[in-house]
Formats: sequence, C-alpha cells, structure tokens
Amino acid sequence: MSVIDGLVEWNRSRREVPPATGPHPSRRLAILTCMDARIDPARLFGVEPGDAHVIRNAGAVVTDDVVRSLLVSQSALGTRAVVVIAHTSCGMEGLDEAMLVSELEAGTGWRADQSFGGFEDVRDHVGESVRRLRSHPGLRGEVRGFVLDITTGALDEVHV
Repeated sequence: MSVIDGLVEWNRSRREVPPATGPHPSRRLAILTCMDARIDPARLFGVEPGDAHVIRNAGAVVTDDVVRSLLVSQSALGTRAVVVIAHTSCGMEGLDEAMLVSELEAGTGWRADQSFGGFEDVRDHVGESVRRLRSHPGLRGEVRGFVLDITTGALDEVHV
C-alpha cells in the first residue's frame, strides 16, 4: 500500500468531520509557519479546527502566494491578526540555493529559475517577514513574529 493509499484508508475508517463553524476562523487569526513535519500547530499553539487559517511552506517564507492567501483571509474571511512562526534547525537556514538548483538539474533535467527562499539567520528572516507584511498596503491588523525552538517547543518573539 502506498503512503497516499494509507491516508485514504485512514480517512475512510476514522473520518473526522470538521467543525460546522464555516470558513471564518473563530480567533480571527492567520498563522504562517514552516512545512516542517515536526510542527503541529494544534499541539504547539493550541489551535483547533475552525480557530485559525494555517499557511505552511518551506521556511515560513512570505511569498506572493502567502500574501495572496492573507489578503483573502483578511478581506473575505475576517482575520485580523497574523503570526509568523519560523523555527530553529530549519532546512532553509543556510540553504545553498545554487547547489539545490544544480542538484535538481542533475537529478531531473529541469533547471529552476526561481528563488527558494533560503535565509542565513532565522531571527533576521522572521523580522524581514513581519516588516514585509506590516508594510503591505492591502493587509491590516496585528502582525507579530516568533522563532520556535524545535527542541523545547518554546516561542521567542522577534521584536521589529
């Protein structure tokens, strides 16, 4: 059985129905965090289904698509706070993008022509992300950033 088949089978045997709260997050909150498999927003941040929009990507990078999602989250679905949470021991910290592009090309024959969002320092990365979101003319409300210590689960705020 493939990994995906296993997910489908699990769903069929233990289906959990999302809360009937509608698409508007009850906490009026959007969380941008990393896709790292060790991060479980419900366990680490106390959010439950229906509480918040959770946007995840490699490195919790504020991409154009993240901004698009936050614009929809705020304008159409009523969120008013955004929290950016990156973490220690992230694979994107110190990422050698040139090497990644070379490895992709060698392995697949495809040459990437985009930035992957690697960064040198996680605290600087979070600060820059918060500044970008705060300065966007279409976004409003509170924006704060944190670094999650992946070994302890503690959040450390990055003041901007």
